[in-house]
Amino acid sequence: MKLSTLMPYGGNPLETAAQVQALEAAGIDMVWIPEVYTFDAVSQLGYLAAVTERIEIGSGILPIYSRTPTLTAMTAASIDALSGGRFVLGLGASGPQVIEGWHGIAYTKPLGRTREVVEVCRTVWRGGAVVHDGPNYTIPLPPDEGTGLGKPLRLINPMARERIPIYIASLGPKNVTMTAEIADGWLPVFYHPEKAADVWGADLDAGLAKRDPKLGDLEIVAGGLAAICRPDEAVAIRDRARPMTALYIGGMGARGRNFYNDLFRRYGYEPAAETIQDLYLSGKKREAEAAIPDEFLEATLLVGDEGFIRDRIDAYRASGVTRLDVAPGGADPLDTVRRIRSLVA
Repeated sequence: MKLSTLMPYGGNPLETAAQVQALEAAGIDMVWIPEVYTFDAVSQLGYLAAVTERIEIGSGILPIYSRTPTLTAMTAASIDALSGGRFVLGLGASGPQVIEGWHGIAYTKPLGRTREVVEVCRTVWRGGAVVHDGPNYTIPLPPDEGTGLGKPLRLINPMARERIPIYIASLGPKNVTMTAEIADGWLPVFYHPEKAADVWGADLDAGLAKRDPKLGDLEIVAGGLAAICRPDEAVAIRDRARPMTALYIGGMGARGRNFYNDLFRRYGYEPAAETIQDLYLSGKKREAEAAIPDEFLEATLLVGDEGFIRDRIDAYRASGVTRLDVAPGGADPLDTVRRIRSLVA
């Protein structure tokens, strides 16, 4: 089981790079650089490629709407070359709040667009001329939609490797099925090991049944805040995850269009999901945070003594997780990484 971590967004990218170097030395196998309405992830990933040596560096995630499919493929190829074949392309649809509010692009057909972006990227990386005729993207542009001068082109530069892994962030049934069919890896959020099979099992099985064997096994990346501590300290540390959890379950998107709230309901927390959203949208953020069930935080975070952490790692592994994602906390985050590294070995 490998260890990965999602770096926080909104900070100084030079400080982030220094943190990544320290995490690499402590034993982290992979870092994810997010991109929302922040500094772009691509610039930071290029910098990280130069100042790291061993770890994989991944986009966590690049929204499919903000770049053309071929630009996404070019970007991935560049970072992969700069890093010596250590890049992982994390993709996702994001949500209408960001795509329409920040990028000014209609949030339409996320599943179809994702599938086509993956197809175009792999066509580019194979080195042939890119010809794609899909419902959302047509490459080259048809003559009647432009000057008529477009022609099939191929990537000029040699690839560091022909196949760059693609991981997809998905939550909904159809999106998860598509991910299991076409992606190298899956990036779920708020992953509950004991409930994952009930919520996503049938969707994953449906996608895996159509999966090309050449893709290999589907990697699954999941985890959460991690801290090795005394049992009497665990509750206070877990509470640090409440603000972000409440933001996503209560305030991300809108009432009736919140993917994270939908997931919480599918986990069986329907009353709590409704309460958290009502409170958050009415401006009562602290009350929304308090409404998050303690059981959910205990099950989805890696916070406790070594015996508890070991049991949670076993639960993640048993549910199919192959890359444990940790947000190291506690008094010494780097020591947390080293200790969890020894537990997953």
